[in-house]
Order: sequence, then structure tokens, then C-alpha cells
Amino acid sequence: MKRLLLLPLLLLLTPAIAQNKNLDVVKTEAGEVSGFTNPAGDIHIYKGIPFAASPVGDLRWKEPQPAQPWQGVKQCTEFAASPMQGKPDEFGVYTREFLIPYQPISEDCLYLNVWTGAKASTEKRPVLVYIYGGGFVSGGAGVPIYDGEAMAKKGIIFITINYRVGIFGFFAHPDLTKESPHHASGNYGLMDQLAALKWVKQNIAAFGGDPEKVTIAGQSAGSMSVNCLVASPLGKGLFNGAIAESGASFIAPRGYGSLTDAEASGAKLATTLGAATIAELRNKPAAELVGKGQSRPVVDGYVLPESIADIFAANKQNDVPVLTGWNEDDAFVGPPKNAADYKKTIEEQYKADAPEVLKLYPGSTDAEAAISQTRLNRDQIFGMQNYTWANVQSEKGKSKIYVYRFTRRLPATADFVKYGAFHTGEVAYAYDNLKFLNRPWEPVDQQLATTMSSYWTNFVKTGNPNGKSLPQWPAYSAGSNQIMMLGEKPVAKPLPDKAALEFMVKMAKAQ
Repeated sequence: MKRLLLLPLLLLLTPAIAQNKNLDVVKTEAGEVSGFTNPAGDIHIYKGIPFAASPVGDLRWKEPQPAQPWQGVKQCTEFAASPMQGKPDEFGVYTREFLIPYQPISEDCLYLNVWTGAKASTEKRPVLVYIYGGGFVSGGAGVPIYDGEAMAKKGIIFITINYRVGIFGFFAHPDLTKESPHHASGNYGLMDQLAALKWVKQNIAAFGGDPEKVTIAGQSAGSMSVNCLVASPLGKGLFNGAIAESGASFIAPRGYGSLTDAEASGAKLATTLGAATIAELRNKPAAELVGKGQSRPVVDGYVLPESIADIFAANKQNDVPVLTGWNEDDAFVGPPKNAADYKKTIEEQYKADAPEVLKLYPGSTDAEAAISQTRLNRDQIFGMQNYTWANVQSEKGKSKIYVYRFTRRLPATADFVKYGAFHTGEVAYAYDNLKFLNRPWEPVDQQLATTMSSYWTNFVKTGNPNGKSLPQWPAYSAGSNQIMMLGEKPVAKPLPDKAALEFMVKMAKAQ
């Protein structure tokens, strides 16, 4: 009798079970999507899935709205448009592999991409959501070195997302604040990231992912975004781990300004553009606005209710495990000054503190001065920010933090070798994507990429980068100062320039 009663129930469940036997067609809340498989047939790839409504017209400078439902199966086989920004021409060391495609570029940009090796929706694989850098004025999810196939082969689901940049993502104005139900404006790019994470929470199970095991990751402005999301109350429950490569915002001048100041700048810009109302600004062609106005987050009272430093000081952040660090040559400097000019600049800028600065960043020869200029710039922009995060988390947080220094000088031609372990240089290693760069790779590079991507994958899976056959990576503490040096022979060592970082933090806080 029991078997007879169960039979109708089994018949009802059979279509759903059959539908989930493979991921050729996946049902999301807005509709069904299909993608394609890689040549080996072991990874399903979906490109250009809408996670929010197109932020154009009346939705320009508004919190992202739900994606419009569609009928039938949406073919998601090509990257959607990158966010509105300037022409992505090569510059410095940044060749095409580091940049978005030339086309398409559009305000209609709120799409994401999924790489999954799951064979069924029941697998519950851990998820990594990657947030690109670009100074909050450029970037996009379609950059070659952000490809997710290699990481998906390691057992996680890899996702890249778009978010609005430049004036479209970070424009504040008194009238925008008034019309907002949250009485805030300026952080639309961060709201896009949050909307994408909500989409992941609601939909990733259908792709074989675990919505309760999501790690956010980013580099440069993407790392600063991760820092914001960890600090934001709106991020609660959307992720349980964070990877932050070269970027945070604990200390001025990288700490974010007030909404009042941002509104004043926005009002001034509107006048300059000849717009008397927000409606007139929304009617302006997107191309006319590129490169104008506010281009970074703001302490808006909603996404960021307080400064990041104050949020962490009060232990109000989302307390999750963190993997963070920066690169040996993480700097943006022009041609170096000679020793005499370097010393003169330091004395003029730091006055009474100049002797200590020159002790920590010496320049007795031109060669030594050139190295110190790179290191000083590195520590001011990136080092002291991520270093502060490491110390705050190890002292106040319950979750562990793991710190690295990427030291491998990327092999290159004579034109590029001068950049060393440059800003963004670690990304292709961390996500096992060396194949996308035309460089004279050596066996040590392939091994480092295997090691780093294994650390990153382990962290996504367990909140701890360590694993079988990997050099031991101790959690960071202010007492031991142990970090992982990711170079030709990865090894854990005490932070080599702690004294310099401490001094720079002290001076920055005193300003």
C-alpha cells in the first residue's frame, strides 16, 4: 500500500530530476539559459546572463532592479557589453590580455558569466565570484586573464560579473539622494556587485553550486570593492570568504569621502554639463558623460554607513576568512628621479620626518633611489592598506586572515621586463591563466601558477589556502607577521618591511 501511495509522488518528481541530469539548459528565476561546453566537454560555460535590469534611461543612477523575465531559452554564449568607459587601448605593460574587448561597450552591462564542472544541480560546489579592477573607471568581466575554465576544472564554480564604472557607477548628487528610498547616492557600482551576489544566492544551486559557500574575490579596484562588501551591512549572508589582491581603503587618501562632499562635486558637474535637473542628466548621451565626475565609492550612509576603518574598529564588518596581499612592484611611478632629486623631493614632502623616510627608503645611489621610489609608491597606494586590514582582522576578527607578497618578476621582453612583479601581474598565476599571455614562460612560472591557483581554490573550498603537497601558509598575526612569499620558491617568512609599513601608516593617520 505504501508503494502505491509513493508512486504518484515519484512520478511528479521525475520530470524535475530528469531536468537536472545535465546542465545543457538551466532554469534561473528570470528564465531558462543555455551555454556551451569547452572542447574537453567537462566544463559548462554560460556568458552574458542578465542579473539585473538594464540601467539605462530612468534607471541610470538607480539601485539595480531585477532582471526582466524572458520566454524560451536564452542563448548565453558570448560576453555581454562591458560597462561604459573610455577606449581600452594598451598602455605600459598592459597588453590586450589585461583589457576588455574594444566592442561592445554599453550602459546595458549588468550581466555575469559562469564556468561550472558540475554534472547536475545537486552537487553543491563552492563558488568564487570575481570582481575586476580598473580604478573604478574601467574594466569588465570579458578580460582574457579572468577566464574561469581552469579554476572550474579544480572543482569550484567560477563567476565573473560586470558593474557600472566611472560616472555611471559612482555619481552622487543632492537630488539623487532625495529621490532614493535609502537617502543615499553614489555607490551604484557597489550596488551592482551586491545585486550580482544576490543573483548567485538565488540561482547558483541550479548550476551545481552551493549558495552557502560563496567567496568574493577581486584585484585593485576589485579588491577595494571586496573591502567595501566585507564592511557593508548589505553584504551580510551573501558570502563567507574574501580574497583581496592589492587594494583596500582603511587610510586616507584611499579612504572614501563623505556623501556631502560627493554631492557637492556632483552638483558642480551638473552645472558644468548644463543640466538643471537629474532628468536632463539622464537624457544626456552616455558617450558625453564618459570620463566625467565621481569615480570611486563614497560613505553614503547606506552601502557604507561609516568609513571602512570605523566599521572594522567597531567590529561591524562581515567577519569572514580573508586571503589578501600585494605585489613586490605594485606601483604607478614614472621614470625614477636620480639620487639627488629623490632626496630633495623626500625632504620637501616629509620635512622633519625626511631622515626616517630616507632610512626606510634609502637613495644613496641612483639605482637604490629608483628601487625606493617604487617601494614607497607601492606602500602608500597598496601596501599599508592591505597591511592594515591584516592587522585589524588578526586583532579584532574571529576569522583568520592569510597574507601574501607576490614577488615573481614576470619573464618578458626588454620592453616589459622593467615592470617586474607589477600591479595585476599575479592574476594570471592565481587563476591558472598563463596561457592567455604571450610571455617566455619558464617551468618555474607554470609551477607557481599551479601552486597559487591551488591555494586560491583551497581557500574557496575551506576558508584555508593550505592543502596536500603545498608549502605551509600560516595564518597572519600581528605578533608573528608571517606571510607567504609567492615567488620562484614559495615560502612563509616574516613580513620583510614591517618597520616601513608601520611608519607610513603612522604618518598617514596623523594627516
